[in-house]
Amino acid sequence: MSNKVILGLGGNVGNVQFTLKNCIQLIELKVGKVDVKSSLYQTKAWGVENQPDFINQVVVINTNLSAHECLSNFQDIEKQMGRIRKEKWHERTIDIDILFYNNDIIEEDNLKIPHPFIQDRNFVIYPLDEIVPNLIHPQLNKSMLELKNICKDKLMVIKL
Repeated sequence: MSNKVILGLGGNVGNVQFTLKNCIQLIELKVGKVDVKSSLYQTKAWGVENQPDFINQVVVINTNLSAHECLSNFQDIEKQMGRIRKEKWHERTIDIDILFYNNDIIEEDNLKIPHPFIQDRNFVIYPLDEIVPNLIHPQLNKSMLELKNICKDKLMVIKL
């Protein structure tokens, strides 16, 4: 059974565009085929502002893995690519967030799907709106376009 997984990718350390390309290759190798990729988007850091700008991208993959297997593989990929978890929202080489897993709702300590901050972050909503504008958030019952129009995040998003 194939599962549709939508991921948020981002980073702000090193050559982020190169890192994102490598990350996508590892995702295809270890998790599943990437069907759609958004453009790259640059924003100021969200949460902790005194750090370099982030470059973000959203991808849609198909996988036979469970949500928990995906999470484990994504954490392994982050570690393999040099991610060191120091403090929340601080600079990093790569970040892989599961935004959606099918239309599932998962509320566990180590896994929350849909990602709880989607509606609060322009750097996630803009690329989602680019590639899946009509996708309905299963908890908020709003499309990505609707979420983009009501998002309170004021950080400028620059399409690269």
